[in-house]
Amino acid sequence: MPDVPWAPAASPGQLLRLLLDGVPRTRAELASQTGLTRAAVRTRLDALQDAGFLTDRGIRVSTGGRPAGRLAFNAGARSVLAADVGATHATVAVTDLAGGPLAIRRLDLDIADGPEPVLACLAQTWRELVKDAGVSSVSLAGVGIGLPGPVEHSSGRPNHPPIMPAWDGFDVPAHVRAEFDVPVLVDNEVNLMALGEHAHSFPGTDHMIVVKVATGIGSGFISNGVLHRGAVGAAGDLGHIRAPGSDDAPCSCGNTGCLEAVASGSAIAARLRAKGVEAHTSADVVALIRAGNVEAGQAIRQAGRTIGEVLAACVSMVNPSLIVVGGDLAAAGEMLLAGVREAVYRRSLPLATENLRIVPSRAGEVAGVLGAAAMVVHHVLSPSIVDQQLG
Repeated sequence: MPDVPWAPAASPGQLLRLLLDGVPRTRAELASQTGLTRAAVRTRLDALQDAGFLTDRGIRVSTGGRPAGRLAFNAGARSVLAADVGATHATVAVTDLAGGPLAIRRLDLDIADGPEPVLACLAQTWRELVKDAGVSSVSLAGVGIGLPGPVEHSSGRPNHPPIMPAWDGFDVPAHVRAEFDVPVLVDNEVNLMALGEHAHSFPGTDHMIVVKVATGIGSGFISNGVLHRGAVGAAGDLGHIRAPGSDDAPCSCGNTGCLEAVASGSAIAARLRAKGVEAHTSADVVALIRAGNVEAGQAIRQAGRTIGEVLAACVSMVNPSLIVVGGDLAAAGEMLLAGVREAVYRRSLPLATENLRIVPSRAGEVAGVLGAAAMVVHHVLSPSIVDQQLG
């Protein structure tokens, strides 16, 4: 979270922001850091404690006078509902206010069933997870959802998503708020993967690209430590950039030659079937590679090169210091990454790649759901929202 400029009028929400680093502090330390009087600090901290946002971490040893109590952020003050929805499955979780999962479940579903059946499934799963986690008495802070297509983040409505046309313009936040009367935030699933990797795996990296290679292909961009969404939520739609030498391949978006049409898990599986190799999903392709199938290995390496060719242009444009590759096909390991690295390092200028790392996802299949929780946490713990809650 960005630093907040301190001033004598620092609000309770701004004081809480200071404590989100997890370091317990005394009231005197907070007064010194903020410039507030001790009486003003006490008033603001009392309000935060009454709301449950702070917890007493015991007594600090004093060299004289009365020992000083230390206060710290209480991540268990509220719970968050989060979901990362893909084309054929979803990861659903309940987390605390630090984004730490309290309960998590992976579901099989079909995004093509439409918004109402899918969202009803998520709602039912959240209720079950809340019960499993034993947090039914804890106040709910908000809901975060990632969807496999462009989303207008300000409204939470999918915006002409290629693989989920029945969702176009659907008011996802309003539908979910009817079930859970809290803020509901929605974004593209790969944007949330980027948030999850940034928050939990690479918090010190301010410029990074996260790529998901699965049934489809997408990416999320972190620039100056902040997720870049673009004007209408379409930033990072890597899968529908034209791939070199693939002009005739039809894509689900209605265009031809898209990267997704030639380098995604479903595209690789289709090519393998044409050669007589039984494969239908990304998981099938990965299983073949692990079994030592030569044709599958060659196909995944070439897919990596093709993805790398497109990524090389992104590297030249945004100059990241890190590229993280995740998604189902990333389970193929170094074979996919080797192809990506080969093309990126060959096609990009040496200055842009001098300190560039290309690595596999650390968060793995939970990156998106961690990002969905991080999106909600960032919103509900922003100083303005905290101050509104405290009245």
